[in-house]
Amino acid sequence: MTRKERLDSLATAGAVDEQPGVSLIRSAWQRLRRNPIFLIGLAITVVFVVLAVIAPWIAPWDVTDRPLLDKVRPQSNPVPGPEPGHLLGGDDRGRDLLSRLLVGSRQTLIVGVFATLFGLIGGITLGTIAGAIGGWVDSLVMRIVDVMLSIPSLLLAFTIASLARNPSQWTVVTAIAIIQVPIFARLLRGSMLAQRASDHVLAARSLGVRPTAIVFRHMLPNAMGPVIVQATLSLAVAIIEAAALSFLGLGNPDQRQPEWGQMLGLAQPYITEAPHLAFYPAGCIIVVALGFTLMGESLREALDPKSRR
Repeated sequence: MTRKERLDSLATAGAVDEQPGVSLIRSAWQRLRRNPIFLIGLAITVVFVVLAVIAPWIAPWDVTDRPLLDKVRPQSNPVPGPEPGHLLGGDDRGRDLLSRLLVGSRQTLIVGVFATLFGLIGGITLGTIAGAIGGWVDSLVMRIVDVMLSIPSLLLAFTIASLARNPSQWTVVTAIAIIQVPIFARLLRGSMLAQRASDHVLAARSLGVRPTAIVFRHMLPNAMGPVIVQATLSLAVAIIEAAALSFLGLGNPDQRQPEWGQMLGLAQPYITEAPHLAFYPAGCIIVVALGFTLMGESLREALDPKSRR
């Protein structure tokens, strides 16, 4: 190495890379937009949400109309098949099946979103109390959470929904929200405990920052990442469990507001003669749940350094 090369190497030895840093959110998005699994899940979710929002305006028929009633023959043709103007045919009461599927997507979205939202709010409340206060309060909250988690979720939801005197759509929302509360509470409490020992929280305490400010400005915002990811995954679970409760007759009994689980239950007497009555709502449930699951798993990998590929 020449003297000039040695001087150049010494001059650049202490140089600092001047490229701007990348935030965690931006870094995660850069990985997600190159992830085909996330893009597939996102596409399924966007299509589902858009169809659910505009369903009443694009449905070919009103869900209460019975345009195929004259084609229903209890003995020879209990379920009308596809024909012009009725792409998927009708049900046993002569109602257009495609219209009921489209409008049913809105009810499914409402149940899934509100059940997850209410469960998230309850879980954040309990998790924040347990993780921030600690001591006997933490022990009490966690024992309640352990008891709830020890019961199979669908059995617990079935028990809660069956207590309602008049089953409705909000009965299902309440039941599913309650079984999701302990999941969010345990996850947030663990993240809060990790934040309590972090350097920035210790620094804030040493500077005399008020405990409430430490919890809500330093601990809680930094502990919410895993909880938000879990909420995406819980949406898929909420949709499946809502369909299960409606299938068992614990959802909204009003057939003027169709829901995929309800449609699946109504199709059981005709599963041999007309299996498509069950196939279409079941397929919709599976595809939508798959979309949320793919998106949630991709978010988890992108935000968690330990699980990045």
